[in-house]
Amino acid sequence: MKFIQVSEVFEQIERVTSRLEITRLLANLLDKATAHEAAIICDLSLGQLHPPYIGTKFNLAEKSIIKVLAEFLNCSESTIKQEAKKIGDVGAVLIEYEWPTEKDLSLLYVYDKLCHIEKVSGIGSQEKKMKELRLLLADLDPLSAKYVVRIIVGKIRLGFSDMTIVDALSWMKAGNKSLRPIIENAYNICADIGFIAETLKKEGIKALEKMHIRVGIPILPAAAERLPTAEAIIKKIGPCVVQPKFDGFRLQIHVDKTKKRPIIHFFSRNLQDMSDMFPDLKRELLTLPVEDIICEGEAIGYDPNEGTFLPFQETVKRKRKHGIEKAVADFPLKLFLFDLLYLNGKSLLNETHEQRRKKLEKIFKSFKSDQIFVTEEFDVKNAQELKKQFANAISSGLEGLVVKRPDAIYQPGKRNFNWIKLKRQEEGQLEDTIDCVILGYYDGKGRRAAFGIGAFLVGVYLKKEDLFQTIAKIGTGLKDEDWIELKKKCDAIQVKKKPVNVECAKELVPDVWVAPEIVCVVRADEISLSPLHVAGKTKDKLGFALRFPRFMGYRPDKSPQEATQVSEIKRLYEDQFIR
Repeated sequence: MKFIQVSEVFEQIERVTSRLEITRLLANLLDKATAHEAAIICDLSLGQLHPPYIGTKFNLAEKSIIKVLAEFLNCSESTIKQEAKKIGDVGAVLIEYEWPTEKDLSLLYVYDKLCHIEKVSGIGSQEKKMKELRLLLADLDPLSAKYVVRIIVGKIRLGFSDMTIVDALSWMKAGNKSLRPIIENAYNICADIGFIAETLKKEGIKALEKMHIRVGIPILPAAAERLPTAEAIIKKIGPCVVQPKFDGFRLQIHVDKTKKRPIIHFFSRNLQDMSDMFPDLKRELLTLPVEDIICEGEAIGYDPNEGTFLPFQETVKRKRKHGIEKAVADFPLKLFLFDLLYLNGKSLLNETHEQRRKKLEKIFKSFKSDQIFVTEEFDVKNAQELKKQFANAISSGLEGLVVKRPDAIYQPGKRNFNWIKLKRQEEGQLEDTIDCVILGYYDGKGRRAAFGIGAFLVGVYLKKEDLFQTIAKIGTGLKDEDWIELKKKCDAIQVKKKPVNVECAKELVPDVWVAPEIVCVVRADEISLSPLHVAGKTKDKLGFALRFPRFMGYRPDKSPQEATQVSEIKRLYEDQFIR
């Protein structure tokens, strides 16, 4: 397959607003591709060379790209900057120019070249990368060059996530979405969408039905539902077990000691490999008495002098690229393991929580550490006992509890009532904070005119349609310096028009649209019905909105698709009446 064929379909997708048409275009492209090409297309369509757990890092700043384009197109850097600002996309600048090329490069050739550019390192690597990019652009047509630059800059922005690719793979095989449950389940177990596509093309749907865990490839984490009271939880699931809820990094840990050189990975909740951040934890976990293991835990910062846990905003300071050992000393962590998914070559996903827990405790019975622990767990028979455990958790400075059904299997990627969060209630009547995605901002007025931003628009995620729907316009909760920081973050991902995966009423259109990438935490007094906001809106029902929303901070550990879902908002709205 030629790279221009992929670029032409990407261009069509960018101009289409229908989710179904986007799915069909992608399905048709994947159908024409070989198995290996399909894997590459899946990754490129998400703006990456590799899945998140491997990561894509070109380490080429946009100003370096602008310099390359200026030299390549024989014009000034200021001209490229002005055109990019006008169009809203540095890659699209190339469409305005023409240059002679006789080559019609294949998808595999361009992909290999991009991988080569990414891997260039050492002294003078920036200049080498820029030279390689100029040579590649010279062999491409302007449209293909546009998407190559977008991939390098990390701004492909076709307006869909991995869930649309799951639908497209179903359309490719069946001509409809009927295979989605099987494909999605395989992806939940083995979160590499390119690998899933390649397996489907090579071996068919039966192979995906038999998909098994692979140590080193993350499993999509299970998620907890919410209920407002201890009484509601007991009524829903009956006698249960409870674990403390920590406000830290949720980690999925993979240890493989079957190789000559042991391998260990720490994957974040959004599937990124954070292994380099935890050399202290790595050293201890490599001494575990196992051949291989996949377990889950929460790493939380603590103050060794006071013996208290730190809030998430302090724990997140551990996330850095440089000065890791200093961060280990400055921001010590405790790791609390709460689940076991795989042990010594065997999947435990279909075993009950009680069975998995026993195996986890057995492993750590003889393993002593000052930093790594198995999370405490208590049996609870009624609401009164649950309230008591909740009060103990709050008095210890924790967020609350995670309540679990002891007979539940582990369901990757699913949010259901096998796990239920019970968190402390802060001011306001809403039982929990909402994780929202920033969609755009409004120009500042009055005092905030100097900031260039006075309010911002946020949305929640509608998984079924793979899009974001507005739920609040926020203008409180930020200090002056916070507004300046927010504008800087937004301007870095500014887009010229409404993204195709955003749904918004014309009355709420912001002055500046941004790509839906930043997740923030919002506190509100309650959820109300709204004639303007479209979260959960149907032909017969009004949408949901947050009443008196307040910005509480960012969640850099969460992807946009991990934001609060519309289905959760609907239930939170109903829970208000239970209270």
